[in-house]
Amino acid sequence: MTETSTPVRREGIPLGRIFGVPVVLAYSWFIIAAFTVIVYGPVLARSNPALGTSAYVVAFAYAVLLLISVLVHELAHALTAKIYGWPTEKIVLNLWGGHTQFESFTASPGRSVLVALAGPAANFVLAGGAWLVLANTSMGSVAEILTNIFMWANFLIGVFNVLPGLPLDGGRMVESAVWKATGSQAKGTIAAGWGGRLIVVGIAYWFLIRPFLAGDDPDLGLVMITVLVGSFLWMGASASIQQGQFRTRLPGVTAAGLSTPATGLPATASVKDALASSAGGTVSVVVCGADGRPEGVVQPAALHSVPDAAAAATPITAVSFALAAGAYVPEWSRGQELIGFLSQVKGRHYAVVDHNGKVTGLLAQDSVVTAITGKAPRPNRGAPGRTR
Repeated sequence: MTETSTPVRREGIPLGRIFGVPVVLAYSWFIIAAFTVIVYGPVLARSNPALGTSAYVVAFAYAVLLLISVLVHELAHALTAKIYGWPTEKIVLNLWGGHTQFESFTASPGRSVLVALAGPAANFVLAGGAWLVLANTSMGSVAEILTNIFMWANFLIGVFNVLPGLPLDGGRMVESAVWKATGSQAKGTIAAGWGGRLIVVGIAYWFLIRPFLAGDDPDLGLVMITVLVGSFLWMGASASIQQGQFRTRLPGVTAAGLSTPATGLPATASVKDALASSAGGTVSVVVCGADGRPEGVVQPAALHSVPDAAAAATPITAVSFALAAGAYVPEWSRGQELIGFLSQVKGRHYAVVDHNGKVTGLLAQDSVVTAITGKAPRPNRGAPGRTR
């Protein structure tokens, strides 16, 4: 029997590797490229009538220069992280500029700041280089326009990214400062996330509310850019706050602490046996196979649904629902380790076992979700089906 794999959706166009780091151009980048041509093309045509329709080509070149600037910014992050042994999975260039995706690593406040600020520093270097070229070289009009754009674009990217709020690089400074002061990275992430939200409020006031109060006519292009950038920052800041809150709850995510009492019985046991060993049917029963591994669950309500006269003759497998293969965890499992395991195993219930493999509890996926998010999950209308 052959296995068919589900096609993996490509997130963009692979551009190859730079210094060993895979670079992907997301399809969404073409949206910002088109936006740049549509908005900036007419501006160039008005300010430089000699360009004619080629102003739109120059505008597209501007979009490409922005792409290069962002790529250098992200490469600076990746290469600085490489110094500390942080593995980089890939760089993605997209609608929002780009991001560097790292594999798991152990960070520290100081290293986090250095990796974050490497990006803006690279843009300031590019801006300085372009300024030197403009100051010492005589170029044609188009080349001069593009070099000038390249200089200002990198300068503004650098300045913008050092603003003190996540998801901007400057937010890592806030995160690291709070982290260093409190010893909690989670508190630092939450503080930096709120810093990001305050930046959005400041941008909205300066570019939208202030001109409106002054009675100025709004510039459609500026309004669109402000809304676009503000939306991106707000979503990133909110995600950072949620991530920080998740980290603060992570210590409370333990198999032993979140499970309910349960007892284990062999599949050959009867409902009468289960009632006797489960405190009169007040706790769940985990059905174990011949090898002793958990295979199913009988909840108290299912035990009590069997008439007393039939309890001795009814096997517990008749009122059980199956556990997913391998759905059992050691009672000492906790934090990211526990979450990582549960994410790989299907099902909504997991047996909890001690060092000897004896069943001590039953862990529900909903309990873990509540511990992580602080919110109870929505009720699931579908009850577990009986499979035996």
